[in-house]
Parts: sequence; C-alpha cells; structure tokens
Amino acid sequence: MPRTSPASGNVCLVCQTVRRSAALVAVSPESGLLGGLLFGAKPPTYHVHWLVVSEKARGKGVGGALMGDATRRFVLGPGSIEVVTFGADHPGAVASGARAFYECLGFTPAEATDPGPEGGSRQIYRRAVT
Repeated sequence: MPRTSPASGNVCLVCQTVRRSAALVAVSPESGLLGGLLFGAKPPTYHVHWLVVSEKARGKGVGGALMGDATRRFVLGPGSIEVVTFGADHPGAVASGARAFYECLGFTPAEATDPGPEGGSRQIYRRAVT
C-alpha cells in the first residue's frame, strides 16, 4: 500500500489550496508520486476538491488509500463527504472510472450540478459519515 503524507512544495496554487483545505499525496520509494488529493475539511459537509492517480498506479488502491487517509485525518461526523464528478451522460464518465470508483467507496449519486468547463454534465456524489 502506498504511503500518504501531507503535501509540500512551493507551487502557488497548491499552497493556496493547502491553506484553505487539506492536501495529501501518495508516494512510493520505487515509483515516486502516485497521486494526490485536495480535501475541504470544513464540517459538516466535507468536499473532495481534486483527486488524481497516475495512470501506472490506477487500480492498485492509491485513490482508496488517499480517501481513507483523508477521512481518518479530517472528518468528524455526523456529516457528509461530497465530490463533483462527470454526469452519467458525459463521455468521460466511463473512461475515467470516477463514478464507479466513488460508488465502491460508498458514495451515491445525488443531484446534478453546474456543467464543467468544457460544457459537459456534472453530478454530485455524496457519502454520509457518522
């Protein structure tokens, strides 16, 4: 299982986001950076702002490890965790695997939300925490 740690570095956008949220990275001594997560740690509704896993690490538990670590570190129930992902009719919905990934973690599809920057549909996924 990859090791996760608070993100560090001097990239301006990441630093600004870290100040407002919580950031984690997954690293491996052999492979380097495997993935990252920007998490809004403000109760009672927590937000996954950004989650990415490198292609070589997909399907190996990195995304689940990042989500599990964020939940343990930052989430105090009761409340919910929300993430915006592709809508069911978006071409990226199947290609990215994001909807299936979040469903495997116990998230359920909720209401539609504003379209993405390319105009494609987006949907909120939500998971209750106790």
